Amino acid sequence: MDNQRLFLFFALAMVLMLIWQAWEEHNAPPPAPVTAAAPGAATPEATPGVPQAPVPRTAEATAATPRPTEVLARATRIQVRTDVIDAVIDSQGGDVRELNLRQYPVTLEKPEEAFPLLRDAGPELFIAQSGLIGLEGQYPNHRTLFTAEATRYTLPDGQNELRVPLSWRAPDGVRYTKTYILRRGSYVVDVEFAIKNDTRREWSGYLYGQFQRMHTATSGIFNVVPSYTGGAIYTPENKYEKIPLDDMAASPLKREVTGGWVAMLQHYFVGSWLPAQDQRNEFYTDVLEGTRHVLGFKNLTPTLVAPGASGILRASMYAGPKEQKILESLPAEGMPLTVDYGFLTVISAPLFWLLSWFYRLTGNWGWAIILLTVLIKAVFYPLSAKSYKSMAHMRKMQPKMQALKERYGDDRQKLNQAMMELYKTEKINPLGGCLPILIQIPVFLALYWVLLESVEMRQAPWILWIKDLSAQDPYYVLPIIMGASMFIQQKLNPQPLDPIQQKVFMVMPFMFTAMFLFFPAGLVLYWTVNNILSIAQQWRITRVVEGKK
Repeated sequence: MDNQRLFLFFALAMVLMLIWQAWEEHNAPPPAPVTAAAPGAATPEATPGVPQAPVPRTAEATAATPRPTEVLARATRIQVRTDVIDAVIDSQGGDVRELNLRQYPVTLEKPEEAFPLLRDAGPELFIAQSGLIGLEGQYPNHRTLFTAEATRYTLPDGQNELRVPLSWRAPDGVRYTKTYILRRGSYVVDVEFAIKNDTRREWSGYLYGQFQRMHTATSGIFNVVPSYTGGAIYTPENKYEKIPLDDMAASPLKREVTGGWVAMLQHYFVGSWLPAQDQRNEFYTDVLEGTRHVLGFKNLTPTLVAPGASGILRASMYAGPKEQKILESLPAEGMPLTVDYGFLTVISAPLFWLLSWFYRLTGNWGWAIILLTVLIKAVFYPLSAKSYKSMAHMRKMQPKMQALKERYGDDRQKLNQAMMELYKTEKINPLGGCLPILIQIPVFLALYWVLLESVEMRQAPWILWIKDLSAQDPYYVLPIIMGASMFIQQKLNPQPLDPIQQKVFMVMPFMFTAMFLFFPAGLVLYWTVNNILSIAQQWRITRVVEGKK
C-alpha cells in the first residue's frame, strides 16, 4: 500500500511539474525580433504571398512557379476606432495591420493600454489580408496601393455602423471599392469588395482572405506549451482541426470546403475568417521567409459581373476574445471550439458551464470556484467517504503493522505476506485510500485548462489582494495556506513504515507549495478549498472509525 501511495503522489507531482513548466514558458519573455530578409523581385506570374486564382488542372503546372520573398511595405496609415476596437488599416494592400481590443487591457496596472491582437512588427507579427484574384487582367490584392478618403474614422455616438472605404482603379478601367464595415459592440469586421465593370468584357474574379502570423518558437525541458498558438480550421465534414504552424511548411494545406472557417488561435484571443457558409472555398496554408505562416481561404466559384454592371463580394472576419457567449452568437458553426481545453474538453466544458452558472449567481469568479469545489466534493462524497474509511482503518492498524515490521525486520517477502494477511483479516483494501487522488487528477487538470483558456477568468478579481484569478497570488498567501492544508492531510493519513518514505511524504507539502507559488490564483484557490473540505471529511470519519466522538 505504501508503494502504491508513493507512486500516485509522484505521478501527481510529475503532472504538477509539467503544468508548472508550461506556466513558466507562458510567462517567459518573448525572444528577440526576427530580422526580415531583403525583398526579391516580384513577377506577375508569382506575386509574393497572394494566392493564385483557381485554374484548370491542365494549367496547374505552369502556375506553380517559385515565389520571391514578400516584404510588408507601408503607405498611408488609417486609424479606425469603435467602442471595442482600435485598428490601423494600411492603404498598401488595405490590410488590417493593427487591432487593439479596448475592453481588454494588457495589464491591470495599465488599464488604458489595450491588448494588441494584430500587429505588423516584432516577433508576434499577426495581420489580416484580403483581396481579389482572377485569370485575366489586374485585381486588387493585398499588395495593391489603395486610395483612402480620410486617415481617421471614429464611430460617432448614437451611430451603430462605421464604414471605411478604400478605392482603386485598374488599368483596364474596372473600379474597385474595398470597404471595412464595423459595428458598435462587435468584434466582427465585414470586408466588402464592390466592382464597377466599365469595360466591354465580362469580369470574373475570386475573393480571398488570409492571416499572416510570425512563429515564435518555445523551449523548455518538456517542450510543453500552456495554451495552443497556431492555426485551426472548421469544416462540416471533419469539424474542428488544429493546423500547427510547424506543419504548414511540412504538410501544406489545400482542401476544398463548403462553409466552415479558418482561424489563428492564441491565448484568450482568436482571429478568424468567416466566408459565406454556402460558398465553395479552398482552405490553404503557406510559409513566407520560413517564419511568416499564412492560413486563408479563397473562393472556388467565380463571381461574374457583366459589362457596365456592378457586383459585390464579401466575407467577415472575427478578431476578438474567445468568450463563449460571443462565439456562440457568431453565424459560423463551431467557433466555440476555439476555446481549446485539450483532451479533457469532455470534463472542462461542463466545468466551465457550472462555473458560469455560479458566476451568474454570485457575480464573482472566485466565489464561483469555491462553490464549484463544494459541488465536486458533494458529488464524490460517497466514494471519498469509502476511501477515507479505508485509510482510517489503516491508521488504526498502524501498531499491528509496526509490530509485524519489527518481527520480520528486513525480510520483505515475509513482511508483505504478513501484511496482506492482516489486510484480509481486518477487511481492509490497501488501495482504497488512493481513490481520492485518482479522482482529483483529471478534475484538477480540467479546471487548470478552464482557468488557463477562459478569457472570462482573465483579470477577474476575487477578494482583497487577489485582483486576477488567472495570475499567481502576488503575496503567495493562497499557496502557503494550501501547503499547510496538505501538511495536515499528511498527518491524518496512515504513515508509511519505511523511514525513507516517511521523509519523502514529509517533504511533499513543501515541494507542492513551491510549485503552486507560480500557479494561477484561481487554481490554487480550488486546490486549497478542496484540501480543507477533505480534511474536515477525513477528520470526522477518522474519529468515528477510531471510536472517538
